[in-house]
Amino acid sequence: MSLAYLPWNRPTEWDDRPCLRDDREELTYGRFADRVAAAAEQFAELGVTRGSVVAIMLPNRIELLTAIVAAWRLGATATPINPTFTATEAGYQIVDAGAALVIVSDASIETAGRPRLAVADLRTEARGDVPAPVTAAADLALLIYTSGSTGKPKGVMLSHGNISAMALMMDQALTLGPDDHCLLVLPLFHVNAICVSFLATLLNGGQLSILSRFHPVEFMRAIETLRPTYFSAVPTIYTFLLALPADVAVDTSSVRFGICGAAPASAELLTGFEARYGFPLLEGYGLTECTCAATANPLDGERKVGTVGPALPGQTVAIMGPDGELMPTGERGEVVLRGDNVMQGYLNRPDATADALGDGWLHTGDVGILDEDGYLQLVDRIKDMIIRGGENLYPKEIETVLLHDPAVIEAAVVGQPHPVYGEVAVAYVALHPERSTSVEALRDACATHLTKVKVPTTITVLDALPKNPVGKIDKPTLRTYADAAIEGV
Repeated sequence: MSLAYLPWNRPTEWDDRPCLRDDREELTYGRFADRVAAAAEQFAELGVTRGSVVAIMLPNRIELLTAIVAAWRLGATATPINPTFTATEAGYQIVDAGAALVIVSDASIETAGRPRLAVADLRTEARGDVPAPVTAAADLALLIYTSGSTGKPKGVMLSHGNISAMALMMDQALTLGPDDHCLLVLPLFHVNAICVSFLATLLNGGQLSILSRFHPVEFMRAIETLRPTYFSAVPTIYTFLLALPADVAVDTSSVRFGICGAAPASAELLTGFEARYGFPLLEGYGLTECTCAATANPLDGERKVGTVGPALPGQTVAIMGPDGELMPTGERGEVVLRGDNVMQGYLNRPDATADALGDGWLHTGDVGILDEDGYLQLVDRIKDMIIRGGENLYPKEIETVLLHDPAVIEAAVVGQPHPVYGEVAVAYVALHPERSTSVEALRDACATHLTKVKVPTTITVLDALPKNPVGKIDKPTLRTYADAAIEGV
């Protein structure tokens, strides 16, 4: 499996070619390789060795990518952490991953007692003999954390073989080349940004421009100024861009396509965006466990609105029935995947790994249908995951915080439709008859222990939560409550 995206494997003629830029600086391929070597030298001095884990808790900037690749040079694994996480959330990931070093934006940030290095102190020039690269295809490259039905985030183990396969698949599907230029706006703690925007671009000698934040007008001005050829975003971002006033006129002629994923996009959004801005949105589907993407509507070929396209090159997508048999065309069932991009498993969770991969297929937990051309239509989600503006929210994690209040005896979180974010989290609780709390106290607890996007927009107190015939909380009924609340019923 090729590791050609690694800077020390670059052709020497790329040394002066533009590679990365952010709000602060721009680096050539040669200078990026120098930065990686300097950081690797520093990490080694701080105890990072082959098999170590380096946690990186930074906003979008060049140093985040430098730290990831420096870890790889030492044969270590990188685990990027959402920089907006609370100390509770970040501490869990740092400890669970067994991080030997944490790269932070400020030396005052808590790192669960693990050694830390402030980004301002990250070395940019090597001082001596830099350790020789030892990265191999079988080495773990990334630990990307995603929550499961238990509410405890799980570390998805992705090898260099996995991410190499993903980058090659994206390059083939999108016909990327050395003249391509990606504008990165998605957060780099997501595997989408790392693989689709960063690695797929570097594989061909293209360039990557990193935005530190998203603002609709600023984003469109960046397109006009930087002249990117593609970018990847979530439906919420495209919704904001499409909603810009008609007098915001921007030259988008450099853009060949946009990639749309992480949440369902409406037909009106896809067709309306292309009509206004003059380039197509390629809607796709995937999950962290398959190193980002499994399907995508093709750039050169039929794009079927209402589907997420056919399998990417090198992958197999199938529909499986409850009995484990593959279903024929047109029948609905669980979406299952195979390919070199499928994860190695979940860190220290053999049971969860066996559930996901035990029969040789990656079980996605999503329900879909394949048509006669192999295009996938997503019908439903088996899991209770809420997708808010492309961010995956897991109800159990929020419910655990609510249940920590001794007055709460039942808690359930469901998704409520939202015109901009697609869904938002809303909570329902039942209280102990002899204890008391307040909605404000529960909201404060959520704000203390959870990232802002996970805090329920509403918390409703009920006498008791509805149950199904076997005594489990009836979330479908709660979703009807949430829908009715929007309509004012």
